[in-house]
Amino acid sequence: MVISRLFVSVLGLLPQHGISRVIHALARWRWSPWKRLLIGSFIRLYPVDLTEARASDPAEYPSFNAFFTRELRDDARPLATAPDRIISPVDGAVSEFGNLSGNRLLQAKGVDYSLQALLAGDDTLAKPFVDGHFATLYLSPSDYHRVHLPINGTLQRMLHVPGRLYGVSKPVVQHLPGLFARNERVICEFSSAAGRFMLIFVGAIGVGSIETVWEGEITPPRGERIRSWDYRQHPVGFAAGDEIGRFNLGSTIILLFEKNQVIWDAGLSVDAPVRLGMPIGRLGQSGTPPIEGHHLSN
Repeated sequence: MVISRLFVSVLGLLPQHGISRVIHALARWRWSPWKRLLIGSFIRLYPVDLTEARASDPAEYPSFNAFFTRELRDDARPLATAPDRIISPVDGAVSEFGNLSGNRLLQAKGVDYSLQALLAGDDTLAKPFVDGHFATLYLSPSDYHRVHLPINGTLQRMLHVPGRLYGVSKPVVQHLPGLFARNERVICEFSSAAGRFMLIFVGAIGVGSIETVWEGEITPPRGERIRSWDYRQHPVGFAAGDEIGRFNLGSTIILLFEKNQVIWDAGLSVDAPVRLGMPIGRLGQSGTPPIEGHHLSN
C-alpha cells in the first residue's frame, strides 16, 4: 500500500500534459523505421490478434496510432440483439459498476466520489442520475480502442472538461480519491426512450487524444476552460453498436443511467473482461429505445 501511494505521488509530480503531447506526436510519426519499431515492439509485448482487424498486416498502417486504433472486421464483435439489452461499448475490463448512492459513485473498494464533480459541477446535468446506475470500464493498452454506443441513443450535448492526466491503472484507482473527476474527460449526453444516459471518455497520462465521430479530435488542444457543444437543435441518432469515438492510446469509459432504468447482468463482476457487443445489462423498462434525429454514418 505504501508503494502504491508513493507511485501515485510520483505521478502527480510528472509533467502529465507534456508527456502526453510528446506521445501524441511520436505515435503519429510516419517515418517507416520508427513506425515499424513501435508496432513490432508493441506486438511482442502485448497479445495483439490481428486476424480480427480489417487490416491484418502491420505494414498497412501508416503510423503507430493508426495501428493502435485499428478497425475490426465487421464479424469480429457480434452484437447482442435483444431489444432491451445494454451491450459493452468497448473491449476492456470492469473496474466498478452498480447503483449510485445518492450522488456518490464507487471508484474502488472503500473509495467513492461525487457525481457533480465528475460532471464538472453541473447540477443540472447531474440531477437525473442521482441514485442511478453506473459502470466503469478500463481499456488496457492491448485492447481495441474504439468506443461504441451501448444502446440506441440521440446525442444531445458534449462537454470537454480539462484536468489532470493521472494513470488509470488499478493502483491509482485504489489510492487516488476522485481520480475520474480530476482527470481530463469528454462527457457525452444522450437521450433514449429509456431516459437520458451519459458516456464519458476519461483521459490518462499517455492518452495522446480523445476524438468523436461527429467532431473529430477533441483533445488536444488543451486549455483551462470547459468547452461545450449543444446538438439539441440538430440531434444526431446512433444505433447500439455504432462507433462514436476512440482513445488514441487507452483509458477508461464511464456509463451513467437514470434511476430504475438498468438491471446489470448477474454475471457481471469487478475485474471481469468485457468485449464490445456482449450483454452487460438490460433496460429496466420494456421497449427498444428508438433512434431519433439525423443518423450519422461512420
